[in-house]
Amino acid sequence: MSAKRVPPNGLAESVFARVFLPGKLTFGLLTPLEGYPLSDTPTMAEHTALATLADDLGFAALWLRDVPLRDPSFGDVAQIFDPMVYAAWLAAATRRIAIGTAGMILPLRDPIAVAKQALSVDQLSQGRFVLGVSTGDRPSEYPSFGVDFENREARFRDAYAVIRTVMNQSFPIHQSSHYGRLDGTLDLIPKAFHARLPTIAVGRCGQEITWLAEHMDGWIWHQSDLEQLPALISRWQSACGVQTFKPYGYGTFFELDAAPNAPIRWGRGLRGGRNALISLWQRQRDQGVSHIALNMRVSHRSVKDSVQELADYVLPLFA
Repeated sequence: MSAKRVPPNGLAESVFARVFLPGKLTFGLLTPLEGYPLSDTPTMAEHTALATLADDLGFAALWLRDVPLRDPSFGDVAQIFDPMVYAAWLAAATRRIAIGTAGMILPLRDPIAVAKQALSVDQLSQGRFVLGVSTGDRPSEYPSFGVDFENREARFRDAYAVIRTVMNQSFPIHQSSHYGRLDGTLDLIPKAFHARLPTIAVGRCGQEITWLAEHMDGWIWHQSDLEQLPALISRWQSACGVQTFKPYGYGTFFELDAAPNAPIRWGRGLRGGRNALISLWQRQRDQGVSHIALNMRVSHRSVKDSVQELADYVLPLFA
């Protein structure tokens, strides 16, 4: 990735520029900061202390998933707490680490409420918030909200347009198709702590890559096929243009093997010893991966031990 690319307008001074840097690779953690391979529900034991530890150790971001309802057939309720409430809690418990949603399910949420919550967390955290948005991955949730699963892509675009309008304009005029109308007599406060709040896509959101490149500040997808990753990143960068740096990252289930020389094992996520992982991640950094969000949900090993080892042996190599 060319270092000549610069962040989108208004983001050079924000947390976005610390988490996502041209030619660099940073690491984040998906909450809960806990392994629970034999259950669908974490205990949330010591979650605040582990978030503080991740902050102290130099991880770039904490990512909070939006899982409104427990679906036993899906097998994972994530961090249990509402992501916006939890983001505010973690912001108060940490100092530097970015806090992002991964991501808010826009078709199931009122967009003005999402914008109000996001901007409030952004102000309270002094600009450490990143709004990640998605369409979710659980069709079973949609009927509970009275929302049609089949039109989720259009609702997503509509909700996103409302969010960007009320976040970036004062007393806006806007007509949405699925939500409401703004006639210029009302304004949403607060606004962003910096020039504007960074917004990233989490998953495809039912959209074409060209749409994501035009409207989003970055893209975090799932763990991609190793052979196809360079072509995917090239396609993304081409869609973003040669001047603007819009990062690509991925999230993955992850388990750090206690044996440093253990080989990488692919399956439901990424497992391996640190030496093989360092080699893989150096290669992916050179291919253009800017951020990796590690989900310890499948880990049998202590998360505290894993993040400490990553901080001691891996993060310094990518700083």
